[in-house]
Amino acid sequence: MSALASKLRRAREVRIPCGHFTLIAQRPTPLEHEERIRNGTPARGILSFVTGWEGVTEADLIQNGDPHPLPFDAEACAEWLADRPDLFAKVAEALVEAFKRHCEVLDDVLGN
Repeated sequence: MSALASKLRRAREVRIPCGHFTLIAQRPTPLEHEERIRNGTPARGILSFVTGWEGVTEADLIQNGDPHPLPFDAEACAEWLADRPDLFAKVAEALVEAFKRHCEVLDDVLGN
């Protein structure tokens, strides 16, 4: 990915505090919203936007797991969030709000 594309993605980053750790997701673009949310499976689409975490340990994911921070694992994260409606709801709410704010900015720019 080019440096400029990386900057564009970072600008869409949404940080979601969840107690002692933070989930990181990308606000969907309007095109991604159409493809993954409206025309796809919304719940799986939301999971696909989670791109990182900070402070998550194996103990957060698995009872009696290791207490040290884990590197991000998208597949494990999707499995975990699919089984944690409380965290999934936080991610969904944060992405919906970020997308709504972006659409409001677009409306202002486009004069709608």
